[in-house]
Amino acid sequence: MKRTKKKWLAISAVALLTTALAGCGNSNSNSNSDSSTNKPSNTNQAASAQTETSKPADSGDVPTLVWWTIGGQTPANFDKAIAAMNDYTAEKIGVKIDIKVASWGDWDTKINTIVNTGEPFDIMFTNNSKYSQQVTMGAFADLTDLVQSDTPDLYKLIPQKVWDGTKIGGKIYSVPTYKDSSLTQYWVFDDKYVQKYGIDTASIKTLKDLDKPFHDMKAGEGKSFYPLSLTQGDGFNGFFNGYDDMTLGLPPIGVKVDDASRKVVSVLEQPDIMEGLKQLHQWYQDGIINPDAPTKTEADKARPFFAAQAFPGAEASWQITEGVEKYDMFQIFGPIYTTSTIQGSLNAISANSKYKKEALKYLQLVNTDPKLRNMLAFGELGVDYDNVDGEKVIERKSDTWPLAAYTQGTFFDLAVTKGAPVDQWDQVRKLNDQATSSTNLGFALDISKLSTEVANTKAVWDKYRYELLTGASDPEKMVPKIVSELKAAGMDAIMKAAQEQVDSYFK
Repeated sequence: MKRTKKKWLAISAVALLTTALAGCGNSNSNSNSDSSTNKPSNTNQAASAQTETSKPADSGDVPTLVWWTIGGQTPANFDKAIAAMNDYTAEKIGVKIDIKVASWGDWDTKINTIVNTGEPFDIMFTNNSKYSQQVTMGAFADLTDLVQSDTPDLYKLIPQKVWDGTKIGGKIYSVPTYKDSSLTQYWVFDDKYVQKYGIDTASIKTLKDLDKPFHDMKAGEGKSFYPLSLTQGDGFNGFFNGYDDMTLGLPPIGVKVDDASRKVVSVLEQPDIMEGLKQLHQWYQDGIINPDAPTKTEADKARPFFAAQAFPGAEASWQITEGVEKYDMFQIFGPIYTTSTIQGSLNAISANSKYKKEALKYLQLVNTDPKLRNMLAFGELGVDYDNVDGEKVIERKSDTWPLAAYTQGTFFDLAVTKGAPVDQWDQVRKLNDQATSSTNLGFALDISKLSTEVANTKAVWDKYRYELLTGASDPEKMVPKIVSELKAAGMDAIMKAAQEQVDSYFK
């Protein structure tokens, strides 16, 4: 894991030219060693139990690949829209797709179940919260050679530093979505409340600055109105942005992004995090946050306020999907690069897929063909959207298309939504050019010898995070309890190994 200081400086100095993440939950290179010898027994069982998801590609029939992703409820025309895509891709590359959608609230559980049980799939959306652990389990195929030999256009499209950001043990196990490698966090108000309550968004810099606007809105709109409507999956989006999680996907362990000493810390016990958790809890008690937030799985439409990782012009799409006339969006954090931000959106191919080459060719088409890219992102042409300027600008006609564009592929071949800046993606490039770097940029924690501790600590975190990050639990009581259980599950061993690896990497 050693790297020279010179190489690290080179990584830090070069901005990754990628485009934007469409404000989802955030929401992210891993130097993890190749752990194919550590596959659990269910992986081998899955290999023998793997059922064909389609007919053989060389039989003259067109294979249909199963792609698991995240999104909202599928609309009535979903199958028709997918059929149109399949007609197109069958002719272009001889491949069809069966898109399976796990809801925002169920994605964590569903994807864990699929990987743990060996349920057949061909392509799976994943991110920094799960990726390294899934690779360690042997769930994903090694694409290092295949992506260069069979999909050279895809390999050339994505900058080398972005490919490097996905590597585990020096190998490529996923196709990164070529968009925003840096993270920029925005807070967003429905403009009607900004006007009604005289909210000065330019003066809002911290959570505490939101207190008066939220209370003014609550007092004016009534008891059943919640200025900060949260769901269990997201909590307050971007809450841990100030800490680099080293691609661990476990927020309670990290390094402060501007800490030159790179000290690995217990994040929940840091003063700034505790202060923020107390603020969330106070809002929950005051009725600013909806009481069902810890159990709520799907966000309401027309939210008066929300936080999101995003890019210039993202409000144009949110106004459509949320049914809001105008959103006021302002930057609150970033842009900043961490290794995890590169792994914020990835598509991996099953180690047991019979159609690895076909799956890669499909992902190449997604990333290089504007027509397919737009269909995946916007839905059925003529129903969900219309082309305004060829395939460069589209106009949304519905707000029901469930698939999240940021999960699929590059935004460089994606149309701009009418109402957004025509140079939207150029603006995103500029954001990335301006991005600062985490002091830990380039480092990714090797968890190959920590799989038990990582699994156990994540289980503890999953038990408490919904209530903690929606403000439902008192952090002064809950954080000590969580930390105690995390330590019992192996947190100290992870932190010790992480510090040793960080120190060695930046020696």
